[in-house]
Amino acid sequence: MSKKTDITLYTAATPNGIKVPILLAELGLEYKLHHMKLRENEQKEPWYLDNINPNGRIPAITDIYYDGRQIRVFESGAIMEYLVDRYDKDHRISYPKDSREHWETMSWLMWQVGGLGPMQGQLEHFRRYAAEKIEYPIKRYDQETRRLYRTMETHLSKSSHGFLVGDRLTIADIACWGWVSSHSLPEGYSAFPAVYARSARLRAARATAGD
Repeated sequence: MSKKTDITLYTAATPNGIKVPILLAELGLEYKLHHMKLRENEQKEPWYLDNINPNGRIPAITDIYYDGRQIRVFESGAIMEYLVDRYDKDHRISYPKDSREHWETMSWLMWQVGGLGPMQGQLEHFRRYAAEKIEYPIKRYDQETRRLYRTMETHLSKSSHGFLVGDRLTIADIACWGWVSSHSLPEGYSAFPAVYARSARLRAARATAGD
């Protein structure tokens, strides 16, 4: 059974943008969706900068806080932590804050938002979208992205449950999924079997859920 909320989500179909819809579906939360028109620079319009996200990026949410006033939360990692802290009281996809697993989850979440996302994002920019193909940044970001994938591969290969933390799906896994599922490697996925096995399971779960 879904739970009604006052959440409005501002997002688009990007590796960062899909994190929060997946999390909301996992938590069974109803919400209003404002699909941002990124190609029209809607995220740079004054109404959005002044009221939703002063950094002019997606995703972002608004909600009604405990005091009855509206709260805005931006940056995907902060949104995900807010949602599980407020709406996952029974810890179906999180761990209690006084547990080691909670801080392990936070560590992997920060690893994604500070490492995997920026490095892979820069790689895709220089490889696919830059007007001029410059070898140095492509090589640099490709090497760093591969290093990060090796880090994740090594960790997941030792996990008895196939998750980044403990015995359950957490926001750490969800945060990484959009980036992994959108990444392409010339040699295919054989170099990171544990990473892509987890990605395939999450993709199947999302398809089953109709997301």
